[in-house]
Amino acid sequence: MSKKKTDSIKDISSLGEFGLINHITKDFKIVQKSTVKSIGDDAAVIFDQERQLVVTTDLLIESVHFDLSYMPLKHLGYKAVVVNLSDVYAMNAEATQITVSIAISNRFPLEAVEELYEGIKTAAKIYNIDVVGGDTTSSTRGLIISVTAIGFAKKEEVVYRNGAKENDLLVVTGDLGAAYLGLQVLEREKQVFQVNPNNQPDLEPYVYLVERQLKPEARKDIRELLSALEVTPTSMIDISDGLSSEAIHLCKSSNLGCNLYEEKIPLDPQVISTCEEFNLDSTTIALNGGEDYELLFTISTEDFPKIKGNPHFTVIGHMTNKKEGMHLITRANTKIPLKARGWNSFQETSE
Repeated sequence: MSKKKTDSIKDISSLGEFGLINHITKDFKIVQKSTVKSIGDDAAVIFDQERQLVVTTDLLIESVHFDLSYMPLKHLGYKAVVVNLSDVYAMNAEATQITVSIAISNRFPLEAVEELYEGIKTAAKIYNIDVVGGDTTSSTRGLIISVTAIGFAKKEEVVYRNGAKENDLLVVTGDLGAAYLGLQVLEREKQVFQVNPNNQPDLEPYVYLVERQLKPEARKDIRELLSALEVTPTSMIDISDGLSSEAIHLCKSSNLGCNLYEEKIPLDPQVISTCEEFNLDSTTIALNGGEDYELLFTISTEDFPKIKGNPHFTVIGHMTNKKEGMHLITRANTKIPLKARGWNSFQETSE
């Protein structure tokens, strides 16, 4: 961060609300044709004549959703954008715009806000979206970030949670469990540091896990890949709260049951080795860990040959009649009822 930007500005209050908005948004570029009017008026104007509008919003609160003792502000800004874009991609839509609102306490200097928005700007550039508005206000406690993401899709392209059919295949992208384990590693190192501040954390063996926690990526590529393969999912959801919770959402929305096979769940080797180190069950972590931001979707059995062997996709089960219930089929071939034990912000006090 260059000091030239902020040498003449001592704190945020000297800028005022509108001065701060102008300061942190002046470098955002417009890249989407659907953005008619961006920042600088009472509201943004967005228009697309041929496609349906998709809107989602998320709230991130300090000490509930993130811990700034190990979450860099630039990473936080990036992640705040990505978690919203993931919901747009889960609708099989193209993400096009976001708005960003923050509430921030006076313990944060202007440099901290600039760092946060550097992450937002980086995400906007990588995912080719416009930042078209937002708000800033003061907070009596900590930092709050609210992002609203907007996207578009043709009517026949939009995928909901309720479209799955009996015998459809249950498919997941990427691998699961790494983000949760990354959080466990960071929490462990935080506790070690609190006991002995001279003890520097060694995160080298856990690079993939920590990156999945601090800098997740939304699966923008999947929509394009499925389109190229001529596959349209019958239902879809992003994995933010854990595989079991999301599978249950699809089942309940589609009024079906499912069989999910333990041996088919994709796990990175670093997840397996770290689970052994922490004495954790890797299947439990994949089912309940959350924050993977992969996509879980169903496809017709007729489309299986189109995705077979593709490294981005793993078939992990199939949909069944509702009367059969929702089950995990273990490696020992026993049926265990699926239960939603993933992230619940109303039961937890920290990430």
